[in-house]
Amino acid sequence: MADITSNTKPDFDAVVVGAGFAGMYMLYRLRGLGLSVRVFETGTSVGGTWYWNRYPGARVDTETMFYSYQFSEELQQEWNWPERYPAQADLAAYARHVADRFDLWPDIQFKTAVERATWNEDTHLWAVETGDGGRVTARYCIMATGCLSAVNYPHIEGLDAFAGETYHTAHWPEAGVDFTGKRVAVIGTGSSGVQSIPVIAEQAAHLHVFQRTANYVIPAHNRAMEPAEVAEIKANYPELRARAKQSFSGNYFPVAGPSAMAVSEEERNREYEARWAAGGLSIMAAYADFQTSDAANETASEFIRNKIRGIVNDPDVAELLAPKQLFLCKRLCVGTDYYETYNRDNVTLIDISETPIDRITPEGVCVDGRVYEVDVVVLATGFDAVTGALKRIDIRGVDGLTVQDKWEEGPKTYLGLGMAGFPNLFTITGPGSPSVLTNMIPSIEQHVEWISACIDHMRDHEFDRIEAQAEAETAWVAHVNDIGDQTLRATCQSWYFGSNIPGKPRVILPFAGGFPVYANKCDEVAANGYTGFTLA
Repeated sequence: MADITSNTKPDFDAVVVGAGFAGMYMLYRLRGLGLSVRVFETGTSVGGTWYWNRYPGARVDTETMFYSYQFSEELQQEWNWPERYPAQADLAAYARHVADRFDLWPDIQFKTAVERATWNEDTHLWAVETGDGGRVTARYCIMATGCLSAVNYPHIEGLDAFAGETYHTAHWPEAGVDFTGKRVAVIGTGSSGVQSIPVIAEQAAHLHVFQRTANYVIPAHNRAMEPAEVAEIKANYPELRARAKQSFSGNYFPVAGPSAMAVSEEERNREYEARWAAGGLSIMAAYADFQTSDAANETASEFIRNKIRGIVNDPDVAELLAPKQLFLCKRLCVGTDYYETYNRDNVTLIDISETPIDRITPEGVCVDGRVYEVDVVVLATGFDAVTGALKRIDIRGVDGLTVQDKWEEGPKTYLGLGMAGFPNLFTITGPGSPSVLTNMIPSIEQHVEWISACIDHMRDHEFDRIEAQAEAETAWVAHVNDIGDQTLRATCQSWYFGSNIPGKPRVILPFAGGFPVYANKCDEVAANGYTGFTLA
């Protein structure tokens, strides 16, 4: 094949879209290969999710000694997390520290939104256009746009006519919001609602919570990190990280047994009590058959429902807060004093599962003909998850094929890393990879390291074009959907299946087969010369 690129020099070897934890590490790795890189970031600083999500009570729900980079032992040893589940400000400070330590700032262009990326089949280059009128070319275009970054603004009649203040948890003002003496409505009880509601309730004159679906909330039992505890983890990081990589979610949660039904009720409840007391997400790994056995899952579901009934004083409110769907069908939330908040005199729960919000009036929120008068509306309505950020950019591949058209019936990728028809385009934690079902930072690192190794391989073998094969992509999509349909997550409406976005195709977005299985598949593909990809 003739070298059609010999006289075509791109502005950059690679363009990376997004300067969150994925974009920062991608920049670091590509620079280590000696490549020129430009990162475009819409915000004014690094951090991605932890730059934008500044709502009251925002904190990570994975223990931060493990929700952190592991590519640099020096970084692991020098950074000290103040709490078991640090708040947004600490996570943002960590991101800035990483950018400082590895001198990433000069290659990141802030306050710059990427609007369009177009593949040129003649030059084998991507042309990337930004909202400020800029245009650059690059050999590779790498999407580090995040799984939870495309904000979901609900279509509620009259929202624009509301006379008070309106905020979305994912686009919170940097200066914060003072709720003192105000009547507040929070719409949504997913993770951001669960975290913000107790904090807002402490300030507000009155808080109205509008709940469509009750969620399972496990207490965080957040606390300061003890110096001896930190020292022990840091001394054993290699072993702990290796163990985590062999677990389903990329977190090390010991499994008590293969089935909840194989032990007595007394033994099950003892295990559940211990995990509830410990706090956090480990309860989801108590028994291995939670995702495949309704009966096993129901034992944990009813245990948590009974916890709710024991915490909430009003039995009617407790039943509204007790989820009807099975445990782990939707995202498991971690909170602080969430259920206790409903015992406050200034908090009212409004169930909108059967009687949805009619409209927003200038005075407040109308449900079933009644207007709840408020001064502030907080939209805790989440994201157009996994695919939203990618579909909001006009990405055009071979013959002008757009991502929007390709994904009209659901996302189609090979390994969540590449797509047929879109050469030299990589997606970090894209649809079809474990992503949101795992500890995100180890999943990010696994993708970034795979992509950088692939680009290095191409350079060593003088390839300048790589594209997923349609047959491999079709087979992978079928595999992802088959596994997803076998899990209990397929039995309810959740954003894992796109159910929170009207008109979005109902298909599983992440790969539900677990981190180790997925990572082994990626390693196998690379070891066999990138099977399922065409290199030219």
